[in-house]
Amino acid sequence: MNYQGIFSEAITSLKEEKRYRIFADLERISGRFPYAIWRPDENIWPSNSNEREIVVWCSNDYLGMGQHEVVTNALCDTVKSMGAGAGGTRNISGTNHPLVQLEHELADLHSKEAALVFTSGYVSNEASISTIAKLLPDCLILSDELNHASMIAGVRGAGTAKKIWRHNDLEHLEDLLREAGSDRAKLIAFESVYSMDGDIAPIERIADLADKYNAMTYIDEVHAVGMYGPRGGGICERDDVMDRIDVIEGTLAKAYGVLGGYITSSKAVVDAVRSYAPGFIFTTAIPPGLAAAATASIRHLKGSSAEREGQQRQSAKTKEVLNAAGLPVMPSETHIVPVLVADPDLCKKASDMLLEKHGIYIQPINYPTVPRGTERLRITPGPFHNDALIEQLRDALLDVWQTLGIQTRGFEQDDEAVTAKKFLHHAAGG
Repeated sequence: MNYQGIFSEAITSLKEEKRYRIFADLERISGRFPYAIWRPDENIWPSNSNEREIVVWCSNDYLGMGQHEVVTNALCDTVKSMGAGAGGTRNISGTNHPLVQLEHELADLHSKEAALVFTSGYVSNEASISTIAKLLPDCLILSDELNHASMIAGVRGAGTAKKIWRHNDLEHLEDLLREAGSDRAKLIAFESVYSMDGDIAPIERIADLADKYNAMTYIDEVHAVGMYGPRGGGICERDDVMDRIDVIEGTLAKAYGVLGGYITSSKAVVDAVRSYAPGFIFTTAIPPGLAAAATASIRHLKGSSAEREGQQRQSAKTKEVLNAAGLPVMPSETHIVPVLVADPDLCKKASDMLLEKHGIYIQPINYPTVPRGTERLRITPGPFHNDALIEQLRDALLDVWQTLGIQTRGFEQDDEAVTAKKFLHHAAGG
């Protein structure tokens, strides 16, 4: 058995399919978001190996809070007073006090009785969905077809029956709920903001169906917390439906600029996950410095709307400018600005050319993250991407599109904008 050959062949296959991922060596510059220092790998960029300053256009640190002084000060002060690490799992080493404070802050953010923090958003979804479904007798999980990989992992890990409902298709969801009957335990799992297309789930109507058919609801708000709602509680807060969702999951690593994932729910649900989920029980807790930094970020964004307003303004401006230039901006209801390439090789080449020639970093998004034929550049403007940077981005994209011969406007847009679902159908040749 040639073990090493098997792994080498697996990597070769990815490269042949133009799906091999290369990480850019970036050093973000504190206080100068969205600028960073890029250090090219000489094996990949032999003719351009000198470090240079570039602009990052695809960060999930949506509001730049990872460099906000209230966050960095909380981190540094706590590390100085309590040390760097957590010391182990919460069962073995106890719960550091900043983590207790963080969970209180999160429960308050979502108007829930309790919260539980995990090491990442992936772990919080995988551990919570699988545990909740396992504890419910004969549970049927109803999962939106575009749910994140972490939610899919949780569904698989549960080992219970599952049904996949067409993305945001309430008629299909109701058919599945009706078929299951009101007496069977059911968990509806979906997201608020779908990060690759930028569309939003009809949360209130899903909650109506859950009430009608006696189902639990689990929503992933990772791309919405901090950025929507009066205090940053997400789309559920914005739409005043937090009380109608049983479990709200979120992250501390995107708009809040730190690290970690969490769930908020009733005391009973949170305690059950805390007591039964291996992904929580056997994992070292997040360090006190990160917990303090996340708490500082949440508190700041509860009281300040300036960052949210700036991000929404610059996101809308970016869409306006790129659309006016004839670039194929995919329809999006949110802060996410996807630009269609529709070819994996061209998508990677476009990303490389933007970085090497124009000093703009936008990572290519290829299959399996998105369906084949819908490869794209996913742009995430923030409050610090000013109008001049947006114009530079437009000019760079136009140059890249012309040089590589990428199609510009490849779909029709009516006055109300095309839905993401219709667009994906078109882009896939349907």
